[in-house]
Amino acid sequence: QTPGGFATPGSGRKDLTQLGRARDKMLGIKLDRVADSVTGQTVIDPKGYLTDLNSSVKVQSSSDLQDIKKARLLLKSVITTNPKHGPGWIAAARLEQETGKLIAARNLIMKGCEICPKHDDVWLEAAKMHSKENAKAILAKAIRFIPTSKKIWIAACKYEETIDGKKAVLRRALELIPHSVDLWKAAVELEKPDDARVMLSRAVELVPTSVELWIALARLETYKNARKVLNRARKAIPTEPQIWITASKLEEANGNIQNVETIISKAVTSLAAHQVVIDRDSWLQEAEKAEKAGSKITCQAIVTTTIGIGIDPQDQKNTWLNDAEHFQSRGSIETTRAIYAHLLANYPGKRKIWEKAAQFERQHGDGASLDALLKRAVHYCPKAEVLWLMWAKEKWVSGDVDGARGILKQAFAANTDSEDVWVAAVKLEVETKEFARARGLLSKARERAGTERIWMKSAVLERRLGNIPVCQKLLEDGTLRYPGFDKLWMMLGQIHASRNDIETARKTYKQGVKKCPKSTPLWLCYANLEMETKQYSRARSLLETARMKIPKDAELWLAAIRVEEKAGNKKVVKQLMAKALQECPSAGILWAHAIATDPAPARKSRSYDALKRCSDDPHVFMAVAKLFWLDGKQRKARNWFNRAITVNPNLGDAWAWFYRFEKDHGRKSKIARVLKKCIEAEPTHGSKWCAVSKDVKNAGLKTEGILQKVEKTLPTDLFSVD
Repeated sequence: QTPGGFATPGSGRKDLTQLGRARDKMLGIKLDRVADSVTGQTVIDPKGYLTDLNSSVKVQSSSDLQDIKKARLLLKSVITTNPKHGPGWIAAARLEQETGKLIAARNLIMKGCEICPKHDDVWLEAAKMHSKENAKAILAKAIRFIPTSKKIWIAACKYEETIDGKKAVLRRALELIPHSVDLWKAAVELEKPDDARVMLSRAVELVPTSVELWIALARLETYKNARKVLNRARKAIPTEPQIWITASKLEEANGNIQNVETIISKAVTSLAAHQVVIDRDSWLQEAEKAEKAGSKITCQAIVTTTIGIGIDPQDQKNTWLNDAEHFQSRGSIETTRAIYAHLLANYPGKRKIWEKAAQFERQHGDGASLDALLKRAVHYCPKAEVLWLMWAKEKWVSGDVDGARGILKQAFAANTDSEDVWVAAVKLEVETKEFARARGLLSKARERAGTERIWMKSAVLERRLGNIPVCQKLLEDGTLRYPGFDKLWMMLGQIHASRNDIETARKTYKQGVKKCPKSTPLWLCYANLEMETKQYSRARSLLETARMKIPKDAELWLAAIRVEEKAGNKKVVKQLMAKALQECPSAGILWAHAIATDPAPARKSRSYDALKRCSDDPHVFMAVAKLFWLDGKQRKARNWFNRAITVNPNLGDAWAWFYRFEKDHGRKSKIARVLKKCIEAEPTHGSKWCAVSKDVKNAGLKTEGILQKVEKTLPTDLFSVD
């Protein structure tokens, strides 16, 4: 290089390569950060963060942190100027102990015991610093100075090795401190049930205000005597709710269910009369505790009696629904069930409450409880079609087809000519292969209900059974009756196309888009027909017209891009993609397609931009998951697939790709988990999913079968756009 000149062209290649690698690494880091913002979780685990701090900054001993001599002088000054200050002696002794001077520490603390003989903490510290035998002697000496120190007696008990020795210490302590609850509890724990009962009888006489002692005594007594004990306890402590709750649990445990709600009701009345504030939240917590203790009836009684306290009538419904969600999230099933029961008792005509209660029973109850609930639901809300359909579905799922038919028959009686009930009845017959019944029902439905959906279902059934002429006739009649229903036009066009009658199919679609100019699926069907016959100019023109009719529609833009890809116009593809993203900047399907069609080195950068624009789109999440899949980062790929199915569990394509991923990289348990979750989600959307699920050959196929077929149709190239 000459002075003032330029380097040769090839000298910077190595630097550019390193720069590219660094750029890729930074993009990977940015993707991880965006992943954090997408899930709403923080990257820094607070507990782990603190652990890291502890591991990097070790807590050093006091000898490393302070000047020992200064500390010793300071503490010496404390015990000299104020020798009766017990904590000063303890601190001075501990300092010597930490620095390894145990003898000096013992001497100091013993001197502290001499000067502060009334400070039990000093004696206890002295006992800790000595051996067990010496500690017993020190505590014996301490008792002579402070015989009423509960701490000293309990410590002395712990140093005894035998049960008899411990009993002797505690009995002597109780002679001197008969009103200590802690000493009574410690002593009772060492006794056998019969001796404990005798001891507790004496304890409640001496300490009548201790709830714990009364309850402990009641638990050791027979049912009859326990009731007497709790009655005495209520008189001794009229302001304590635990006694009432214990009495309720006692009645429940002995089969006297009818007394439980009466006791809780009396408890609230009596406590209020004694000026006790009835805190609703505290009582609901007591209901939760009763549930965990196995007292379900007591739990229900507490909820029923106290849940409305302090709540304005207009706020009751929303407050109780929030309570139900709160306790369900805590896993308190019986408490939640009791809240729903109270809600339904007060609002029996509210359909949404019945739905929520039914959903709860489906998750946490059994078939019998759900069946009973739905039976009550349709009794109180006979016009709520969704409740009838839920009940019929539960019967059908449990295998009781006749029961489901009977329920739908009742639903017809309650909801004359209801479209949803007709469709459910037809679906039941189709699922059980009773096609003649289904055809008969649809015939009646067309006469009585006569909706576009009924006509469509009729055509779908005939197409499934292979009766194409009948299907075509139904669709032709249907389009005359309901010209604004796009699905009838789509099906009619598909029938003509399946017969290779392209011209008739074209006319059908043309007529359809005139009647339904705002139907994106119909425009796409029309354009696909032209693409399949390689009439790209016609398809291009159609999609331009569609975009004018329906502006800012991402699916129409994507279809236009695919037309140019099929036609091989690469430059036009780039121009269209730029225009599409400008008009639809938050369309995930466009960003995902852009990532797929970009060169491999540019995909990470594009995915980062996509995530900034579409922070919760499953198509983008799938594309990012595939990027990590290609890079061999299986854990990150799995996380992104999980995000995709969480954001939109109805997207079948995401489930299919996730299933393929687990088949390639996961264990059998992970594959089974994806399959199970997909069956629960019952997805219905996605281009590849619908291509299989709506194929006449796959009619009646369950979710599991559809998933497996879709997975087989997926391309081997993860970013194939075919």
